[in-house]
Amino acid sequence: MPLYLNDEQTMLADTARDFVAQHAPVKHLRSLRDTSDPTGFSRDLWKQFAEMGFTGILIPEGDGGLGLGHIEAGVVLEEIGRNLSPSPFLATSVAAVAALNHSAQRDRWFFGIVSGETVAAIAVDEKAKHGTGIAMRAERSGNGFRLTGTKQFVAHGHVADLILVAARTAGSAEDEQGITLFAVPKDAANLSADPRRLADSSLAAHLTFDGVEVDADAVIGEVDQGSLPLKALLAAGRTGASAEMLGVGGGAADMTVAYLKERKQFGAHIGSFQALQHRAAHVYAEMEVARAAVLKAQQLLDAGSDEAETAVSVAKATTALATTLSVQEGVQMHGGIGMTDEYDIGFYMKRARVLAELFGDANYHADQLARAAGY
Repeated sequence: MPLYLNDEQTMLADTARDFVAQHAPVKHLRSLRDTSDPTGFSRDLWKQFAEMGFTGILIPEGDGGLGLGHIEAGVVLEEIGRNLSPSPFLATSVAAVAALNHSAQRDRWFFGIVSGETVAAIAVDEKAKHGTGIAMRAERSGNGFRLTGTKQFVAHGHVADLILVAARTAGSAEDEQGITLFAVPKDAANLSADPRRLADSSLAAHLTFDGVEVDADAVIGEVDQGSLPLKALLAAGRTGASAEMLGVGGGAADMTVAYLKERKQFGAHIGSFQALQHRAAHVYAEMEVARAAVLKAQQLLDAGSDEAETAVSVAKATTALATTLSVQEGVQMHGGIGMTDEYDIGFYMKRARVLAELFGDANYHADQLARAAGY
């Protein structure tokens, strides 16, 4: 498979680039932050995403969506990253949809996602780092289940209409089996949310499930067999986060190169200094390697390949490292003003930090790859 976009995907990229740059540039993020917006994103903008058809990219045509793939979703996510646009697109239209495709719950939730009425949140992590096990219990209760436990760092968890929750119905916290995935509506009794500001000013909630009752229809997939839809959710989320990081790293690099061309020192543009040229070229090369890794992961996911899981870990680790290099070099080459709030480059560094941790950081995925190779 060629590692480049076809004509239709390129047209989508052009459309997404113009739309997101016009309606959700960095100043949109600044406005939400400066007004301490309690939602964390614009619901009106989310409706506009729906009008553009973006919200239903991964939803099959038979369910009202566009029936496209992870490559197309990544095209939109890259522009979201390039503009640092606060949006529930990754959690809702990518990660949640990937899981709901395994469930009859799709009939209940897909219409709202396509129309821009529904926002989903992903409640998997329970500790400071991703991949530390699932201990939250889901016990049989009547014809359904009672959920007890806590989840951390749930983006949009305080305002989501739907929360996808991974809970344990059998085994111990570190077991891969015995997990069940649930679709929990926002108005469930005994569910509380405590929203917190992250480094990039986005909001993520700590959720407490104090005996939340759900019926059997809330199960996504099968009881004790939630690892299948959960893996689909995580693969989509990780690949999507990688695509968004491409946008963050690319946006930071473009901003830095523009600054090198306009800033003068000793009567010359600093972009003419060979040492800075080398550093900018290094960033470009690393970002291109990451871009190839992400596109490969997207292609394998769309093809349903058995090799997709490995490619996804490669993509997440590679983009985390490349984007971290891009934003850090961007701040360094801006000099002292790069650390001020007046310049946007610092926002890119903060967003990169949050995305690098989301769904597992570079070290987590390097470890996953090593284990898969028998180390």
